[in-house]
Formats: sequence, structure tokens, C-alpha cells
Amino acid sequence: MSTHLPCLLNLLFLSFSVLAAETDFPLVAAQECRPRIGLPNFLHKVSQPGAELRVGYFGGSITAQPGWRVKTLTYFQKAWPQAKISEINAAIGGTGSDLGVFRLKQDMLDQKPDLLFVEFAVNDGGAPPEQIIRCMEGIVRQTWRALPECDICFVYTVTEALVPAMLDGKFQRSATAMESVADHYGIPTIHMGMEVAKLAKAGKLEWRAKLPKTDDEKKALGDKFVFAPDSVHPHVETGHKLYHAAIVRSLKPIIDASVKSAAHTLVVALNPKNYENAKLAPISAAKLSSGITAVDVKTDDFGKRWAARLPNLHTGSKPGETISFKFKGSRCALYDLVGPDCGQVIVTLDDQPAKIVPRFDAYCTYHRLSSLMIGDGLTDSVHNVKIEIHPDQPDKATILAKNKNTINKPERFNGTKIYPGALLFVGDLVE
Repeated sequence: MSTHLPCLLNLLFLSFSVLAAETDFPLVAAQECRPRIGLPNFLHKVSQPGAELRVGYFGGSITAQPGWRVKTLTYFQKAWPQAKISEINAAIGGTGSDLGVFRLKQDMLDQKPDLLFVEFAVNDGGAPPEQIIRCMEGIVRQTWRALPECDICFVYTVTEALVPAMLDGKFQRSATAMESVADHYGIPTIHMGMEVAKLAKAGKLEWRAKLPKTDDEKKALGDKFVFAPDSVHPHVETGHKLYHAAIVRSLKPIIDASVKSAAHTLVVALNPKNYENAKLAPISAAKLSSGITAVDVKTDDFGKRWAARLPNLHTGSKPGETISFKFKGSRCALYDLVGPDCGQVIVTLDDQPAKIVPRFDAYCTYHRLSSLMIGDGLTDSVHNVKIEIHPDQPDKATILAKNKNTINKPERFNGTKIYPGALLFVGDLVE
């Protein structure tokens, strides 16, 4: 099981209260596949003998699992044996389109996919629709600006917390927001959870259970279908089979809609404030005090773990060490790691009051990718930022107890470290 799962589960259940509270967002009718203009460029290329194509998988931990991603890639390879098809796996557990739009170039576009699957409907479950639209449209516009022949397909997944709308014949809120972007650009969409919702409505789905192994366990289960161990991340043997089958079923209408291959052109933006100009800059582009030093991601064992996502990873632990920079734009965040030995930072934006932000949470029994929002919805002008290591550690025992975790080895949890790797902007860094 992915180490990102606790972070994602926390996000989901916190988000559900937000989802339930916003009832004024009109949901679209549920439909497994809306082929729109299809995938004409991919289908043209893949039919050519000897063609080499790359399928990009961009999403969260459901995509990171060896499930629908692996199954569909294998299916494509068998369906088009005359072509050489490989994958770009750019899935990160516990993250949504609000990080995806910033890491898109580094993690996906620089590797030049021919087909891009985007899966963020679950991790965006609690995000405001406007933010989802800005991020998803930013992903589309960045992709077609850099790779105009790359086809895109949005795929949606579901969880027990997000399924109520689908039981009523509607898409969940996040998928509904994404549909507006897909409609605007003619992007095909596949909801991989339609059969899941159908089984749930019929009372034939076990959302949270182990796979039955013995005859007695199978008999006790009866005609019920076991979806996942946690109601979120499907069992590869069951839930992911439903997801894969949905894509296979959807290929025929998508193929039928794929009339003519041509470079995609960018129409007028759906939301002029979309994140087409989202950028990722290495942390070394900022002004770093002497105690913020680079981690060797080529030879250091810890550094190697993060080389693909944070190739410019740095670390620091001494109170008072600083990261400072200027940027012109409307949004800014720090892309970093959180973990057992991390502390907290003092963040100062322009002349606003400084705020103390922990880089430690209830799941920090291990290190994982994270982000620290510095400012959003800002005026599109020059802003000054300073991030300083706080001298005190947060109350780690109390924080961990929120998720029934404990400090089992005090030496692992002792520290005020930070692990900055990059800066995320809608705008530009100012020297």
C-alpha cells in the first residue's frame, strides 16, 4: 500500500464536509464516456508500424497503484502490437490538480507524451469548483502550447465519500467542474466509477474490506463485490478491474469520434484567470542563507528517493536560516517534504503579519511530498517573501495523536528541519 494513503484519506474526509456544504453548484448528468473529439492524433500514430508512443498518467495515488494504469498500458500494447508503447508515470499520492498544474512541465511534458490521462477528481474532491477549473484548464493549455499534437483524456474515479451524487445520477462536484473544461476544449472524458456506483446503489458493493481468500470468506460475502481495503484505493484484483473495463468500453465511441488528426489549437480561455502560466522554479533560484544546503540526489540514499520530483532538494535545520525571494504574480507556494524530523517556519509575505506554519502533521511518521501555500488571489504585482526556520519544534506528540500515531523512536522525531525543493508560481520570479 502506498505511503501516501494516510495523507489522501485525511484530505478526502476533511473535504467531504466542504463538499456537502456547497449545494448550489449544478452537477452534470452521469455518463461513462463523453467522446467529444476523441483521440485522433494518438490513434493515427499508433496505427503506424514501428511507431513509438508514450502514454502519460498524471494523477494521485489511485493512478500510482499498479492498477488501471498498468492494465490499460498492457491493453494498449496488445491492441496495437505494431507500435511500441511505453508509459510516463507521473502520479503522486495525496496531491491534486493544484500541485499538478505546477509540476506538469517537469514531471510530464518534458518527456513528450503522445496521450495524456489526467486523474484528479478524487483528490480535488473538496476543492472549490473555480480552483479546479483554473488548474485543469491550465493543464490543458500548457500541454497544447508545448505539445499541440498530444491528445488528452480526463478520467474520473470515485470513493465512498464522493459517491452520493452518482447514486442520484449525477457526477460528483469535482468531475462536474472538470467537465466544463472538457466541454470547452473537446476533450474526451471517462468516468471509471459508473459500475462502482451501480453496484453500490444495488447494495452489492463492499466499500471497505479485505479480499476473501477462503471458501468460508467467499461464502460469507455472497454476491457482494469487494471494492477497496479503505473505500478509496481499489483492490488491483477487483476495483481496478472495473476501472480498466470502463476504459476498454469507452474506446469504441472514442475511436468513432476521432475523425481527423491535427494539431490542437488553443481557443479563448474558459477562465481568463486559469493557471496556464503556472511555473515551477528550483529552490536554488531563491536567496538562501548559508545553512540551507543542497541534498545530493545522485549519491545520497535519502536524496535519491526524491530525485525525480525534487531534483533541487535542499535542507536546513538551524533556527534563523532563511529563504527569500521576489515574484510578480497572483499565487505562490513552496514545494517541499514534510516528515518526522521537520519543524516549523515563519512565513512573511509583503507587509502582512508573519505566520508560523508547521512542516509536520498527524501523518508524519515518514517523509512525503507536500506544499506550503504562501499566497493566493494576490494582486498581479511584485511580492516579497521570507521563510525562516522557527527555533521551536511543534508539539509533535499532540499532532500525531490526532491520527492515533505515537513517537515510537524519539530520535527520529527530534529536529527543526525543512526540506525545500522548489517554488511554485502563477507568475514569474523577480531577480
